Amino acid sequence: MNEAIYPSYYNIDLYALAEKLNKILESCTLCPHKCGINRFKSATGKCRTKLAPKISSFGPHYGEEKELVGKRGSGTIFFSYCNLQCLYCQNYEISQLGEGKEVTIEELAGIMLYLEEIGCHNINLVTPTHVIPQIISALAIAKDKGLKLPIVYNSGGYDDEQILKLLAGVIDIYMPDAKYGTNEAAQKYSGISNYWDVNQKALLEMHRQVGDLIVNKNGIARRGLIIRHLVLPNQIASSFRILDFIATKLSLNTYVNIMPQYRPCYKAYNYPELSRTITDKEFYEVIEYAQSLGLKRIRH
Repeated sequence: MNEAIYPSYYNIDLYALAEKLNKILESCTLCPHKCGINRFKSATGKCRTKLAPKISSFGPHYGEEKELVGKRGSGTIFFSYCNLQCLYCQNYEISQLGEGKEVTIEELAGIMLYLEEIGCHNINLVTPTHVIPQIISALAIAKDKGLKLPIVYNSGGYDDEQILKLLAGVIDIYMPDAKYGTNEAAQKYSGISNYWDVNQKALLEMHRQVGDLIVNKNGIARRGLIIRHLVLPNQIASSFRILDFIATKLSLNTYVNIMPQYRPCYKAYNYPELSRTITDKEFYEVIEYAQSLGLKRIRH
């Protein structure tokens, strides 16, 4: 990859894009919920977020994929709240209870610059879907002040295809979840009636924009798609169906992180089928199936 044209957002008028995105907040349709509320008037929809972005924490993170972490960590910014309502969320204090502090656009830009200053390899936006206009506004300021790190869009995978199209040329690395292979499971466990339909379109658009993951000579991610899939007990997530989609509709070179770390959290104990960790057998069945499809970049 030609490092001279990296990061990609240097080719974009971020102020113009921010203006376009901020207009959407007048009748918010940023995510597939399409709540239509006016966030300039402090109204809140499914994401429960007003105009100002809310942040729970930020700093170098060493628990992400090795291609993001490198030696100096991934520069994570954890945004409060989420457009999903997962009953088993391990970060429910942030995503569901909204722990965190509201920040200004200027403060958000300053955080990005700080993460670069301390040596992080990227800016990792965790749960950004509901605050994209604010993020782009801050990125425009940070770019003017010299920010040169790639942007990681780290979402739950419930992202609107049309909004993603507006982000083409801005995001260097997409890192969405692929949580469920059926709408029925998503409705029951995350309160989303059309997750699988939306998620497939989002994954296709993300892959169209950035392609398969590219790393530099030091193994650090520069551009591309990373898909995360958390294996749930009792085959609740329909993992095989998700892997079929990745293998046939995206690329056999898609970077897929199949994760075994499910544990019952939040409201999971109210659902017997979610009230235990996964077995080794459940996990390795998914790994073996991914291998049988010919997927070449499986991580776990």
